[in-house]
Amino acid sequence: MTRRATAKLIDDALLRRWRLPELGDHADKVARGDVLVVGGSTEMPGAGLLAATAALRAGAGRVQLVTPRSVAMAVAVAFPEARVIGAAETRGGELSPRCAKALHAELGACRALLLGPGMRGPEVSTSVLREARTAECGATVVLDAGAIQHLAQRRPARSPGAGQVIATPHAGELAKLCCCKIEQVHDDALALGRETARSHGVIFVVKGSETFIVAPDGTAYRNVAGNVGLATAGSGDTLAGLIAGLAARGAEPLQAAVWGVYLHARAGEVLAKKSGSLGYLARELNGEVPRLLDRLAPDRS
Repeated sequence: MTRRATAKLIDDALLRRWRLPELGDHADKVARGDVLVVGGSTEMPGAGLLAATAALRAGAGRVQLVTPRSVAMAVAVAFPEARVIGAAETRGGELSPRCAKALHAELGACRALLLGPGMRGPEVSTSVLREARTAECGATVVLDAGAIQHLAQRRPARSPGAGQVIATPHAGELAKLCCCKIEQVHDDALALGRETARSHGVIFVVKGSETFIVAPDGTAYRNVAGNVGLATAGSGDTLAGLIAGLAARGAEPLQAAVWGVYLHARAGEVLAKKSGSLGYLARELNGEVPRLLDRLAPDRS
């Protein structure tokens, strides 16, 4: 048996068997769950916006976006569906770790917490996760971009719920976390993902032309859908937001990761047919997600 054969292939049939939790025709926005996104900077204010939009497109009921105070107004105008919280920032235009204390109530209420899009380092994520513990936060936590290196700390702060953390590294981010060469990740992403998921007790989404989703117990899924157009600025922010949105609406963490990866890839396929395999924008992926969700929904007739 080849190494690749040990990971289950993700396709339409798999997801139709692994149905998302039913929301019901009368579910309100509270039932569909709150997502709290902590991200963005003065240089990349759009990263959090892309992720937060994706969370709503995946079916979450409400989204709150925490971003540096100096760019919050512009982000709020660009994204009227969200509550945008302007938070303390550093002189370099990054979110300050001091912002965590002010988020106590939001951390206690959210069902999914996304940390990292548009951020460079893990310091804010560490502070927020520590505050989340005091707030008795039971949310699924998604670590993206700058937040991923939080796991490299000797004693990383964890979500209160076991198995509730999902990390979404690309090959370079995983190599940095594992202190290895990027070629080692390319050579056997599945094996390295399995070892890292086991050692950290975290679900890993190892992104690439072939993406692997690996749980701490070794359960693994493989995605080959998508195309080269997905390798574009903002695409990872969108994927992280999809995963968080699916978790908010009730998907368990591994299911949210698998569904999010596949929806993201299939959205890229749809856009490639519309406008070509290169040159579509990450922001355009989100608009395809609701239709894809409907197509994968069970037939109720």
